[in-house]
Amino acid sequence: MPIPPYKAPSRSAYDIVIVGGAVVGSSTAYWLSQALGSGASILVVERDSSYEFSSTALSTSAIRQQYSNPINVKISQFGIEIIRGFQERMAPFYKDEPAPDLGFKEHGYLYCCSPDGIDAARERVDLQRSLGAHTVFLEPGPLKDRFPWLNVEDLGGGSWGAREEGWFDSMGMMNGFRRAARASGVEYIDNAVTGLDIAKGRVISVRLATGQTVRCGTLVNAAGPRAQQVAAMAGLSIPVAPYKRYSFVFASANPIPGRMPNVIDLSGTFVRPEGELFLTGNTPQDDGPAGYDDFEMHHEEFDDYIWPALWHRIPSFDALKVQTNWTGHYEYNMLDHNGIVGFHPQVTNFMFANGFSGHGLQQSPAVGRAVSELIVHGSFRTLDLSPFCYERIERNEPFLEEAVI
Repeated sequence: MPIPPYKAPSRSAYDIVIVGGAVVGSSTAYWLSQALGSGASILVVERDSSYEFSSTALSTSAIRQQYSNPINVKISQFGIEIIRGFQERMAPFYKDEPAPDLGFKEHGYLYCCSPDGIDAARERVDLQRSLGAHTVFLEPGPLKDRFPWLNVEDLGGGSWGAREEGWFDSMGMMNGFRRAARASGVEYIDNAVTGLDIAKGRVISVRLATGQTVRCGTLVNAAGPRAQQVAAMAGLSIPVAPYKRYSFVFASANPIPGRMPNVIDLSGTFVRPEGELFLTGNTPQDDGPAGYDDFEMHHEEFDDYIWPALWHRIPSFDALKVQTNWTGHYEYNMLDHNGIVGFHPQVTNFMFANGFSGHGLQQSPAVGRAVSELIVHGSFRTLDLSPFCYERIERNEPFLEEAVI
């Protein structure tokens, strides 16, 4: 893949070095810059500032509260708070132009439920509602009444988030965090980390592709799908690898009336409106770790798997035409599909912010804030993300989340 010209850092030492400047790295940089002000030196190293192949840019940019674990629900609720207030929050950093409006499409999520999954679905809905979510469970009759274009014959019902779920501008969020961080004194450079120097259980310096070595007080791994590459430089290992996800935008000869949510089929295929078009994707049949630079599209995924699932669930999707497509990478945590957030117990200044398995964008506001709290205060001050700690990886104890797609 093409890489822009690399740039050397302006200093020989930094209090904090963040590896990766996409949405998780830039959210972290933003929250740190607001907490520390000009009293700390922060460097963000981004290997490709075009972000052409970043998971942020290639994301489907959605947010939901329909999880089975309370902390994931609360993380998304904070994400919604940030999305709603993003323009106002960013306004001080956009003095000569409007701050980004993230264009939140609050259409909700609709999870199709099989007849034998009704009890579990109802339990999840009850949990979500107890935490303030607006999810409801609809049996097949009411589900058909609400969404008459949906085939409900093989469903036991569906869980529908009528409010505070939907999709938004991923690059607007990332660019806002990035701009605010830079305006607050964070230095960004186009460069690549090629090695870490460790002494007495700490990262003491970071080696760059341009030949410089910079001293480091704290190292934050926000390298997305390349997280394991960075961990290995410190002699560490996490079960995070890039997994390919194919996205297709298509036109339908038959429009869908009304306010269509993001529909999650029993097959794992999802579909949602994008203006007059539709966006769809699934868990690929060839799902497995990919090469870091492998973004090859498998067009047969649409014809062989996605379209049949769409046509079955939404019969009016009988005449479709793909308009565009792309391949992105999930930073997939193979242990439990949840993020890894926290310091390593032996390399004590090595911070993980990795493995969000397709949820990194929606979780980035809360994760960036949490990482900042750990670095600045030594503990969580708002949401307690300790269930995402690295130690569970060493213990091989998954933090289970049922609602993973």
